[in-house]
Amino acid sequence: MSGLPAATRDWLTGPGLTRLWEGVRKRLESNGVQATGSLRLTAMNAQERNDLSLLLGKPLTGTTVTVRLDMLDARLRTSAAALGLRQTLEELGPPLTDRRAARADVAARREQVWSSLASSLDTSPLTDQEWPQQWYDLLRRAGVPKGVQPEGAIQTLQQAVHVLTTLLGPDRNGALGRGELAAMATGSAHGLDDGTWLARLVQRGIALAHDTELPDDAAGRRALWRLVSVTPDEVSSTVLTYGLRPEGEGWQERGLRERAEHHAEAHLTPRDLHTLRLQLPAGTLIHICENPRVVEAAADAACAQPLVCTSGSAATVVFTLLDALATTGCRFTYHGDFDWPGIALANRVIRRYEALSWRMSASDYEHLAARSQAEDIPQLALDGQPISADWDPDLAPAMTALGVALHEEATLDLLVADLSRQA
Repeated sequence: MSGLPAATRDWLTGPGLTRLWEGVRKRLESNGVQATGSLRLTAMNAQERNDLSLLLGKPLTGTTVTVRLDMLDARLRTSAAALGLRQTLEELGPPLTDRRAARADVAARREQVWSSLASSLDTSPLTDQEWPQQWYDLLRRAGVPKGVQPEGAIQTLQQAVHVLTTLLGPDRNGALGRGELAAMATGSAHGLDDGTWLARLVQRGIALAHDTELPDDAAGRRALWRLVSVTPDEVSSTVLTYGLRPEGEGWQERGLRERAEHHAEAHLTPRDLHTLRLQLPAGTLIHICENPRVVEAAADAACAQPLVCTSGSAATVVFTLLDALATTGCRFTYHGDFDWPGIALANRVIRRYEALSWRMSASDYEHLAARSQAEDIPQLALDGQPISADWDPDLAPAMTALGVALHEEATLDLLVADLSRQA
């Protein structure tokens, strides 16, 4: 039940005192919820002056007044309210928050994160090594990621120390899979997946311990894990290929040639690419497409030309394969979707490999758009921010003007015809 008489509550909550209570609440919440200091009110209207005069027990004639909070507290205690300033405010509104204490509590909890990490390192087998202090200093300067609570940060940092002790401590013995290592430390096989804070913490420690730069790409991160005999997952991601005929008599090379002879696609994993000898005749032209449907159509038509598919955004394994082919002297030509993400990916591939564009000019786009409209194919709206095509400055304006997105399926017959020609 309320500690204020109903009539008193009604009067105190009137519009003439609204600004007073708002200002006093902010002041108390910022100064440790103490009735000290003062509050200055300006541009007061007649009702505010009248009500505040009654509350303070003295006449106010000006439009500006300074209210001492200790005097207001004393006045409330001897009034019909019979409550101090803090109690009155909490009767009229929500409980007060001691923001000073809250800030101090947050600071203390943050400090506990780093004192806990220092303690974990001091008691770990890593304490005699030089890099842990550098690691600690770097992490403390970087701070805890936004949204991670101190309790969660302490747990993750302790897990990082545990993982690094397993990898770099004196009792390390044998290779581990990354999923196995993650399950040991976190209970989840995905605890050390790329992009997690824990993975970044551990990778930073490994890089410091081996005096190397922290990599910024997936291939470099896998190489970093291998420095400590951690095997990443190298079988779940694949690159879709067709018609690759590498030289050599290894079973993998023979297998790829045999699949090419039978017009069958092949999915290559990162593990395959570590052991496969991808030596093709110098100058071999490799066609690159964006959508798996092109590979399927090429296989159905028994096409002769070799083809690599990015399957959309092009995972690291795609670039690993293309890099390997590039080192053997292969040339590339690229086709993708006529939408803005497709243009962005085409720019990326063409820049990286100095590839030629493959039926991706402004005239190609305009021809396909007109053909699809003539065939009453539903038009797909072109959404997003325009991106200039490196190979044809007229393409982005043409796409913007027509406003139609065209996926590779719209070009399929022409692509298959190109792939069917003998080299």
